[in-house]
Amino acid sequence: MVNVSKTKLSIEETGKLADVIQAEVGKVVLGKQQNIEMLMAAVLANGNILFEDFPGLAKTLMSNTLADTLGCKFKRIQFTPDLLPADITGSYFFDPQKNKFTFREGPIFCNLLLADEINRAPPKTQAALLEAMQEKQITIEGTTHILERPFIVLATQNPIEYEGTYPLPEAQLDRFLTRVSFGYPAAADELDVVLRRVERRREDVDLEAVTDTEGVLAMQACVETVAVEESVARYCVDLAAATRAHRDTAVGASPRGSLALVLMARAWAVLEGRDFVVPEDVKAVAPAVLAHRLVLRPELWLSGSSGAEVVSDVLGSVPTPSTSGAPALDPAPR
Repeated sequence: MVNVSKTKLSIEETGKLADVIQAEVGKVVLGKQQNIEMLMAAVLANGNILFEDFPGLAKTLMSNTLADTLGCKFKRIQFTPDLLPADITGSYFFDPQKNKFTFREGPIFCNLLLADEINRAPPKTQAALLEAMQEKQITIEGTTHILERPFIVLATQNPIEYEGTYPLPEAQLDRFLTRVSFGYPAAADELDVVLRRVERRREDVDLEAVTDTEGVLAMQACVETVAVEESVARYCVDLAAATRAHRDTAVGASPRGSLALVLMARAWAVLEGRDFVVPEDVKAVAPAVLAHRLVLRPELWLSGSSGAEVVSDVLGSVPTPSTSGAPALDPAPR
Protein backbone atom coordinates (compact mmCIF):
# COMPACT_ATOMS: atom_id res chain seq x y z
CA MET A 1 0.00 0.00 0.00
CA VAL A 2 1.18 3.49 -0.85
CA ASN A 3 1.58 5.35 2.43
CA VAL A 4 -0.42 8.59 2.54
CA SER A 5 0.73 10.05 5.82
CA LYS A 6 -0.36 13.60 5.14
CA THR A 7 -3.77 15.06 4.50
CA LYS A 8 -2.69 17.04 1.44
CA LEU A 9 -1.30 15.73 -1.83
CA SER A 10 0.21 17.69 -4.67
CA ILE A 11 -0.94 17.34 -8.28
CA GLU A 12 2.15 15.24 -9.02
CA GLU A 13 1.63 12.97 -5.99
CA THR A 14 -2.04 12.48 -6.82
CA GLY A 15 -1.22 11.64 -10.43
CA LYS A 16 1.40 9.08 -9.42
CA LEU A 17 -0.95 7.42 -6.92
CA ALA A 18 -3.68 7.31 -9.57
CA ASP A 19 -1.25 5.65 -11.98
CA VAL A 20 -0.49 2.93 -9.42
CA ILE A 21 -4.21 2.33 -8.84
CA GLN A 22 -4.89 2.07 -12.57
CA ALA A 23 -1.99 -0.33 -13.05
CA GLU A 24 -3.32 -2.58 -10.29
CA VAL A 25 -6.83 -2.59 -11.78
CA GLY A 26 -5.31 -3.28 -15.19
CA LYS A 27 -3.91 -6.57 -13.89
CA VAL A 28 -7.47 -7.91 -13.81
CA VAL A 29 -9.39 -5.91 -16.42
CA LEU A 30 -7.32 -6.33 -19.57
CA GLY A 31 -7.30 -4.12 -22.65
CA LYS A 32 -9.57 -1.44 -21.18
CA GLN A 33 -7.11 1.27 -20.20
CA GLN A 34 -9.30 4.10 -21.48
CA ASN A 35 -12.24 2.84 -19.39
CA ILE A 36 -10.02 2.46 -16.34
CA GLU A 37 -8.75 6.03 -16.74
CA MET A 38 -12.31 7.37 -17.03
CA LEU A 39 -13.26 5.38 -13.93
CA MET A 40 -10.28 6.80 -12.05
CA ALA A 41 -11.28 10.35 -13.01
CA ALA A 42 -14.80 9.74 -11.68
CA VAL A 43 -13.42 8.50 -8.35
CA LEU A 44 -11.18 11.57 -8.09
CA ALA A 45 -14.21 13.77 -8.82
CA ASN A 46 -16.19 11.94 -6.10
CA GLY A 47 -18.89 10.98 -8.57
CA ASN A 48 -21.23 8.03 -8.96
CA ILE A 49 -20.51 5.66 -11.85
CA LEU A 50 -22.88 3.69 -14.06
CA PHE A 51 -21.50 0.64 -15.88
CA GLU A 52 -23.77 -0.29 -18.77
CA ASP A 53 -23.14 -3.17 -21.14
CA PHE A 54 -24.15 -6.67 -22.09
CA PRO A 55 -23.66 -9.58 -19.65
CA GLY A 56 -20.17 -10.96 -19.19
CA LEU A 57 -18.23 -7.81 -20.09
CA ALA A 58 -16.51 -7.16 -16.72
CA LYS A 59 -18.94 -4.64 -15.19
CA THR A 60 -19.08 -6.35 -11.80
CA LEU A 61 -15.44 -7.43 -12.05
CA MET A 62 -14.35 -3.83 -12.56
CA SER A 63 -16.32 -2.70 -9.51
CA ASN A 64 -14.92 -5.43 -7.26
CA THR A 65 -11.39 -4.82 -8.49
CA LEU A 66 -11.62 -1.08 -7.90
CA ALA A 67 -12.90 -1.61 -4.36
CA ASP A 68 -10.06 -4.01 -3.54
CA THR A 69 -7.48 -1.61 -4.95
CA LEU A 70 -8.77 1.51 -3.17
CA GLY A 71 -8.87 -0.24 0.19
CA CYS A 72 -12.23 1.29 1.13
CA LYS A 73 -15.21 -0.30 2.89
CA PHE A 74 -17.15 -2.08 0.17
CA LYS A 75 -20.68 -3.49 0.09
CA ARG A 76 -22.58 -5.18 -2.70
CA ILE A 77 -26.33 -5.32 -3.23
CA GLN A 78 -27.79 -7.65 -5.82
CA PHE A 79 -30.82 -5.79 -7.15
CA THR A 80 -33.82 -8.05 -7.78
CA PRO A 81 -37.54 -7.43 -8.39
CA ASP A 82 -38.37 -8.24 -4.75
CA LEU A 83 -35.69 -5.99 -3.20
CA LEU A 84 -37.17 -3.43 -0.78
CA PRO A 85 -35.86 0.09 0.02
CA ALA A 86 -35.22 -0.99 3.62
CA ASP A 87 -32.94 -3.74 2.31
CA ILE A 88 -30.66 -0.93 1.09
CA THR A 89 -30.94 1.77 3.73
CA GLY A 90 -31.64 -0.24 6.85
CA SER A 91 -34.62 0.07 9.17
CA TYR A 92 -35.79 0.46 12.74
CA PHE A 93 -36.74 -2.59 14.77
CA PHE A 94 -38.04 -2.97 18.29
CA ASP A 95 -35.36 -4.22 20.67
CA PRO A 96 -37.11 -5.89 23.62
CA GLN A 97 -33.93 -5.88 25.72
CA LYS A 98 -33.63 -2.10 25.45
CA ASN A 99 -37.40 -1.60 25.26
CA LYS A 100 -37.03 0.85 22.34
CA PHE A 101 -36.71 1.01 18.59
CA THR A 102 -33.13 0.61 17.34
CA PHE A 103 -31.77 1.41 13.91
CA ARG A 104 -30.10 -1.42 12.02
CA GLU A 105 -27.79 -0.08 9.31
CA GLY A 106 -28.21 -1.36 5.78
CA PRO A 107 -25.42 -2.06 3.30
CA ILE A 108 -25.52 1.55 2.09
CA PHE A 109 -23.33 2.46 5.07
CA CYS A 110 -19.99 2.01 3.34
CA ASN A 111 -17.55 3.89 1.08
CA LEU A 112 -18.15 2.06 -2.19
CA LEU A 113 -21.58 0.59 -2.85
CA LEU A 114 -22.02 -1.79 -5.76
CA ALA A 115 -25.63 -1.74 -6.96
CA ASP A 116 -25.40 -4.79 -9.18
CA GLU A 117 -27.97 -4.95 -12.01
CA ILE A 118 -29.70 -1.87 -10.63
CA ASN A 119 -32.30 -1.89 -13.39
CA ARG A 120 -33.74 -5.24 -12.24
CA ALA A 121 -35.29 -3.60 -9.16
CA PRO A 122 -38.57 -1.64 -9.38
CA PRO A 123 -38.51 2.19 -9.41
CA LYS A 124 -39.46 2.51 -5.73
CA THR A 125 -36.36 0.58 -4.73
CA GLN A 126 -34.13 2.41 -7.21
CA ALA A 127 -35.34 5.70 -5.73
CA ALA A 128 -33.99 4.70 -2.31
CA LEU A 129 -30.55 5.68 -3.60
CA LEU A 130 -31.44 9.18 -4.83
CA GLU A 131 -30.74 11.13 -1.63
CA ALA A 132 -27.59 9.14 -0.92
CA MET A 133 -26.19 9.69 -4.42
CA GLN A 134 -26.67 13.45 -4.37
CA GLU A 135 -26.42 14.50 -0.71
CA LYS A 136 -24.37 11.63 0.77
CA GLN A 137 -27.02 11.03 3.41
CA ILE A 138 -30.27 9.12 3.90
CA THR A 139 -33.42 9.99 5.81
CA ILE A 140 -35.39 7.23 7.55
CA GLU A 141 -38.43 7.83 9.74
CA GLY A 142 -37.60 11.55 9.80
CA THR A 143 -34.04 10.96 11.01
CA THR A 144 -31.10 11.91 8.79
CA HIS A 145 -28.07 9.63 8.75
CA ILE A 146 -24.82 11.00 7.30
CA LEU A 147 -22.92 8.49 5.19
CA GLU A 148 -19.21 7.86 5.42
CA ARG A 149 -16.77 9.77 3.23
CA PRO A 150 -15.98 9.03 0.51
CA PHE A 151 -19.28 7.57 -0.65
CA ILE A 152 -19.59 6.47 -4.26
CA VAL A 153 -22.27 4.34 -5.92
CA LEU A 154 -21.02 1.93 -8.56
CA ALA A 155 -24.06 0.67 -10.44
CA THR A 156 -24.19 -1.93 -13.19
CA GLN A 157 -26.99 -2.53 -15.62
CA ASN A 158 -27.65 -4.50 -18.74
CA PRO A 159 -29.29 -2.75 -21.71
CA ILE A 160 -32.99 -2.10 -21.23
CA GLU A 161 -33.86 -4.28 -24.24
CA TYR A 162 -33.42 -7.27 -21.94
CA GLU A 163 -36.62 -8.60 -20.36
CA GLY A 164 -37.24 -8.15 -16.66
CA THR A 165 -35.62 -4.75 -16.33
CA TYR A 166 -36.89 -1.31 -15.30
CA PRO A 167 -35.32 1.70 -17.06
CA LEU A 168 -33.68 4.12 -14.64
CA PRO A 169 -35.63 7.40 -14.37
CA GLU A 170 -34.01 10.53 -15.77
CA ALA A 171 -33.62 12.01 -12.27
CA GLN A 172 -31.49 9.06 -11.22
CA LEU A 173 -29.46 8.90 -14.43
CA ASP A 174 -28.64 12.58 -13.93
CA ARG A 175 -27.04 11.74 -10.58
CA PHE A 176 -24.47 9.48 -12.16
CA LEU A 177 -21.41 11.57 -12.91
CA THR A 178 -20.41 9.29 -15.75
CA ARG A 179 -21.49 6.20 -17.67
CA VAL A 180 -18.90 3.69 -18.80
CA SER A 181 -19.42 0.98 -21.41
CA PHE A 182 -16.73 -1.63 -22.05
CA GLY A 183 -17.75 -3.30 -25.27
CA TYR A 184 -16.39 -6.66 -26.37
CA PRO A 185 -12.63 -7.10 -25.97
CA ALA A 186 -10.23 -7.49 -28.85
CA ALA A 187 -9.48 -11.12 -29.73
CA ALA A 188 -5.94 -10.86 -28.35
CA ASP A 189 -7.17 -9.47 -25.01
CA GLU A 190 -9.87 -12.13 -24.75
CA LEU A 191 -7.29 -14.84 -25.37
CA ASP A 192 -5.04 -13.27 -22.72
CA VAL A 193 -7.90 -13.45 -20.18
CA VAL A 194 -8.41 -17.14 -20.91
CA LEU A 195 -4.70 -18.04 -20.75
CA ARG A 196 -4.13 -16.15 -17.50
CA ARG A 197 -7.07 -17.93 -15.88
CA VAL A 198 -5.73 -21.32 -16.96
CA GLU A 199 -2.24 -20.47 -15.74
CA ARG A 200 -3.20 -19.35 -12.20
CA ARG A 201 -5.52 -22.39 -11.70
CA ARG A 202 -8.05 -20.48 -9.61
CA GLU A 203 -10.68 -17.81 -10.07
CA ASP A 204 -9.35 -15.09 -7.76
CA VAL A 205 -6.57 -12.67 -8.68
CA ASP A 206 -4.20 -11.42 -5.98
CA LEU A 207 -4.54 -7.64 -5.67
CA GLU A 208 -2.83 -5.11 -3.45
CA ALA A 209 -4.76 -2.37 -1.66
CA VAL A 210 -2.92 0.64 -3.07
CA THR A 211 -4.44 3.22 -0.71
CA ASP A 212 -7.25 3.67 1.84
CA THR A 213 -10.08 6.08 2.66
CA GLU A 214 -7.63 8.74 3.84
CA GLY A 215 -5.71 8.50 0.60
CA VAL A 216 -8.86 8.69 -1.55
CA LEU A 217 -10.06 11.76 0.34
CA ALA A 218 -6.65 13.41 -0.07
CA MET A 219 -6.75 12.75 -3.83
CA GLN A 220 -10.25 14.19 -4.09
CA ALA A 221 -9.18 17.26 -2.11
CA CYS A 222 -6.32 17.77 -4.56
CA VAL A 223 -8.76 17.81 -7.48
CA GLU A 224 -10.67 20.61 -5.74
CA THR A 225 -7.58 22.83 -6.07
CA VAL A 226 -7.56 22.60 -9.87
CA ALA A 227 -8.44 25.95 -11.44
CA VAL A 228 -10.74 26.64 -14.37
CA GLU A 229 -10.65 29.61 -16.71
CA GLU A 230 -13.94 31.42 -17.20
CA SER A 231 -13.80 30.64 -20.92
CA VAL A 232 -13.54 26.90 -20.19
CA ALA A 233 -16.39 27.05 -17.69
CA ARG A 234 -18.49 28.85 -20.30
CA TYR A 235 -17.54 26.16 -22.82
CA CYS A 236 -18.99 23.51 -20.51
CA VAL A 237 -22.20 25.50 -20.13
CA ASP A 238 -22.42 26.01 -23.91
CA LEU A 239 -22.01 22.28 -24.56
CA ALA A 240 -24.81 21.41 -22.14
CA ALA A 241 -27.04 24.10 -23.65
CA ALA A 242 -26.30 22.79 -27.15
CA THR A 243 -27.61 19.35 -26.19
CA ARG A 244 -30.89 20.97 -25.14
CA ALA A 245 -31.19 22.77 -28.47
CA HIS A 246 -30.20 19.76 -30.60
CA ARG A 247 -32.80 18.60 -33.11
CA ASP A 248 -32.70 14.99 -31.87
CA THR A 249 -33.20 15.57 -28.15
CA ALA A 250 -36.43 15.79 -26.22
CA VAL A 251 -34.52 16.45 -23.00
CA GLY A 252 -30.95 17.74 -22.97
CA ALA A 253 -28.34 17.95 -20.25
CA SER A 254 -29.40 19.87 -17.14
CA PRO A 255 -27.23 22.42 -15.29
CA ARG A 256 -26.06 19.42 -13.25
CA GLY A 257 -24.59 18.14 -16.51
CA SER A 258 -22.52 21.27 -17.13
CA LEU A 259 -21.26 21.15 -13.54
CA ALA A 260 -20.41 17.46 -13.98
CA LEU A 261 -18.36 18.39 -17.06
CA VAL A 262 -16.31 20.83 -15.00
CA LEU A 263 -15.79 18.34 -12.16
CA MET A 264 -14.70 15.52 -14.46
CA ALA A 265 -12.49 17.83 -16.53
CA ARG A 266 -10.68 18.90 -13.35
CA ALA A 267 -10.04 15.28 -12.43
CA TRP A 268 -8.85 14.56 -15.97
CA ALA A 269 -6.44 17.49 -15.77
CA VAL A 270 -4.91 15.97 -12.63
CA LEU A 271 -4.41 12.66 -14.44
CA GLU A 272 -2.66 14.66 -17.17
CA GLY A 273 -0.40 16.30 -14.56
CA ARG A 274 -1.89 19.81 -14.71
CA ASP A 275 -3.37 22.12 -12.08
CA PHE A 276 -5.68 23.83 -14.58
CA VAL A 277 -8.27 22.68 -17.10
CA VAL A 278 -7.96 23.05 -20.87
CA PRO A 279 -10.73 22.48 -23.45
CA GLU A 280 -9.17 19.14 -24.43
CA ASP A 281 -9.94 17.84 -20.93
CA VAL A 282 -13.60 18.74 -21.42
CA LYS A 283 -13.70 17.04 -24.81
CA ALA A 284 -12.10 13.88 -23.41
CA VAL A 285 -14.79 13.40 -20.76
CA ALA A 286 -17.85 14.90 -22.48
CA PRO A 287 -19.23 11.69 -24.06
CA ALA A 288 -19.05 9.75 -20.79
CA VAL A 289 -20.51 12.66 -18.80
CA LEU A 290 -23.31 13.89 -21.07
CA ALA A 291 -24.60 11.04 -23.26
CA HIS A 292 -26.59 9.19 -20.57
CA ARG A 293 -28.35 12.41 -19.52
CA LEU A 294 -30.02 12.91 -22.88
CA VAL A 295 -33.48 11.71 -23.88
CA LEU A 296 -34.00 11.39 -27.62
CA ARG A 297 -37.23 12.29 -29.36
CA PRO A 298 -39.66 9.32 -29.40
CA GLU A 299 -39.64 8.99 -33.17
CA LEU A 300 -35.89 8.28 -33.03
CA TRP A 301 -36.00 5.45 -30.48
CA LEU A 302 -35.99 2.76 -33.18
CA SER A 303 -33.64 4.56 -35.56
CA GLY A 304 -30.37 3.58 -33.91
CA SER A 305 -29.59 7.18 -32.90
CA SER A 306 -27.90 7.66 -29.54
CA GLY A 307 -26.96 10.27 -27.00
CA ALA A 308 -23.31 9.72 -27.90
CA GLU A 309 -24.03 10.90 -31.45
CA VAL A 310 -25.66 14.06 -30.11
CA VAL A 311 -22.62 14.77 -27.92
CA SER A 312 -20.34 14.22 -30.91
CA ASP A 313 -22.41 16.71 -32.90
CA VAL A 314 -22.27 19.42 -30.25
CA LEU A 315 -18.53 18.93 -29.73
CA GLY A 316 -18.14 19.61 -33.44
CA SER A 317 -20.44 22.62 -33.52
CA VAL A 318 -19.66 24.55 -30.32
CA PRO A 319 -16.55 26.72 -30.80
CA THR A 320 -13.53 25.65 -28.76
CA PRO A 321 -12.26 28.52 -26.58
CA SER A 322 -8.65 29.58 -26.46
CA THR A 323 -6.97 29.51 -23.07
CA SER A 324 -4.16 31.59 -21.69
CA GLY A 325 -2.69 28.82 -19.55
CA ALA A 326 -3.09 31.08 -16.53
CA PRO A 327 -6.43 30.10 -14.98
CA ALA A 328 -8.69 32.99 -14.05
CA LEU A 329 -11.16 31.10 -11.86
CA ASP A 330 -9.36 29.78 -8.80
CA PRO A 331 -11.34 27.39 -6.67
CA ALA A 332 -12.59 28.78 -3.40
CA PRO A 333 -10.53 27.89 -0.31
CA ARG A 334 -11.78 24.77 1.40
